[in-house]
Amino acid sequence: MTTAVVVLDAQLAIAYLNPSAENLLGVSIRQAAGRPLGDFIHPADELETLCRRALESGLTFSLRELEARAGDRELIVDCRAVPLDAEPELLLELFDTERDRRIRRELDLLAKQRLSRRIVSQLAHEVKNPLGGLRGAAQLLERQLPAPELRKYTQVIIDEADRLAALVDGILKGGRPKPELLNVHQITEHVANLITAEKPPDVKLVRDYDPSLPPLETDRGQMIQAFLNLSRNALQAVGSSGRIVFRTRALSNFTIGGEFHRLVLSLEVEDDGPGIPDELKETIFYPLVSGRDTGTGLGLTIAQDLVGRNGGLIEFTSRPGRTAFQMLLPLTGAGAAGDAPGRGGKRT
Repeated sequence: MTTAVVVLDAQLAIAYLNPSAENLLGVSIRQAAGRPLGDFIHPADELETLCRRALESGLTFSLRELEARAGDRELIVDCRAVPLDAEPELLLELFDTERDRRIRRELDLLAKQRLSRRIVSQLAHEVKNPLGGLRGAAQLLERQLPAPELRKYTQVIIDEADRLAALVDGILKGGRPKPELLNVHQITEHVANLITAEKPPDVKLVRDYDPSLPPLETDRGQMIQAFLNLSRNALQAVGSSGRIVFRTRALSNFTIGGEFHRLVLSLEVEDDGPGIPDELKETIFYPLVSGRDTGTGLGLTIAQDLVGRNGGLIEFTSRPGRTAFQMLLPLTGAGAAGDAPGRGGKRT
């Protein structure tokens, strides 16, 4: 069932959650049993009032587009409270309307990704031609230089031209993934080591990991590059002081671009910077779009493209004080054979 079902007793304590409710609230039935509903949904006033009206009258009551939070997640849900004839006494149905909005947003992101890929390919074509001329000119200049020690500078030009040409070729050929089975924390920890070396002393890097995640079959190099691009954006957003969080979670019964997946792994980068300006939110994944004067506008475009090549998608939410980019990667192939993970996290 995609509908989240919560069964409550007369004191509005949780007696049962179905898997969709566990996913929506970010908590397992084992952790939630016997605890008040208000412990997991904030603010809970409207929802608790709805439930009490149903209990007192014996009638079904509904509430549309309730805005609330469950843990770190913002919710927009339609609610229906149905009295039961026996204990536990109330059935609460939560319909995630944000899910439908998210699917539409993801389809739009996928369309933007295809357009961005074409634009980047055209840019790569334009770059490749002058690179050949640059390399040829450096070779001719090298032959004319009288002193051997001066040739090291032309060699730098030649080497960099070759490196850029190889990068352009990789873009034009599509960068086909080479998947391998790995733990996603190999990706996050590799990037964490790089960011730790780059960050100012007053920037704090927090790891909030779920250690029980199953292995994922994906291209390690491409995912490291994508996660690194997101992390460097976060580092630039917080400036000389702030907080960056690396978070990993498993999401069950999840859709990516309208396609249903039993299990999706989420690799998230959160920062407490000023947030993304509203005028950039619709175009943030387009090439050459940047919120910084010194930005190239290619980091997010490349990250989205790399994740897309591996069957996933990058989503984001942003407001002043909290911006979170989420790499969503479906569990497929050999990795899907593992047991479903728990819902705990490890924070360091």
